[in-house]
Amino acid sequence: MFLIGNLLGAVATLLDYILYLYMFVVIARAVISWVSPDPYNPIVQFLNRITEPVLEPIRRRLPIGGYGIDFSPLIVIFAIYFLQRFLVQSLRDTALWLR
Repeated sequence: MFLIGNLLGAVATLLDYILYLYMFVVIARAVISWVSPDPYNPIVQFLNRITEPVLEPIRRRLPIGGYGIDFSPLIVIFAIYFLQRFLVQSLRDTALWLR
């Protein structure tokens, strides 16, 4: 059983790092959007490709229309924080219980 516990611990750590990295990508996208970036810049294109599949469905469902403030990155950051505190911590606790 300790092998499964170690595997769950490794998965929890990897998931935590991935979520943390994605949170910084979302923050970078939000900060870059403030300065009217060049849409042909490869960094801007990369950030748009990585974040748009997550941000666009949230934008469609937000009841805020035409105010010029995009709250979708904030909602994604809260969701990532929730996943880190709930899912990752649950995986870690389960891994410790299996050891």
